[in-house]
Amino acid sequence: METTTKKITYQEFRQMEFDEDDRFFYELLNGELVKKSAPSALHQRISGRLFSKIRAWIDEKGLGELFYAPIDVFLDDYNAPQPDLVFIKKTRLGIVHLDNGIVGIPDLVVEILSPTSIKRDRFEKMEIYQRFNPPEYWIVDPANGSIEVYTLKNDKLEIASFAAQEGAVQSPALGGLEIEVEKIFE
Repeated sequence: METTTKKITYQEFRQMEFDEDDRFFYELLNGELVKKSAPSALHQRISGRLFSKIRAWIDEKGLGELFYAPIDVFLDDYNAPQPDLVFIKKTRLGIVHLDNGIVGIPDLVVEILSPTSIKRDRFEKMEIYQRFNPPEYWIVDPANGSIEVYTLKNDKLEIASFAAQEGAVQSPALGGLEIEVEKIFE
């Protein structure tokens, strides 16, 4: 006997009511509701440092807008992830809906690994993002002090820049911004 689980849509997800005492965040991945705990202090520290550096560069160059979690990124009826950081170019700010989140693929998606999210961020989310062709996807790994920058080439996300412990990564989506990894993980 085969058992199937009904996938839920983004619309069904948005209509769900959660208990006021529920301290979790939820994202929709491949039609499944994924429950996430609040990020650790280390995760927040790294996210804050990345946000500050990227935001300063974006503002200086007038490139667009940077958002941080939690924010829904609506990709299709069954996928609404909540990346840690999301960049949208100025010319594409129309995909930002102030009452709903981001409807469409961002120009840059950043996921910071947590012990409970390694498999999901490295494999499941990367596969989902790759299906929708974002120009750039970063995996930030606090355990290894590394940042991996993937860019889209022939409809596939491929490593374009990597640094661990020391050195810098470069972001084509952000006009060549360089981030020194030791400044993020110190």
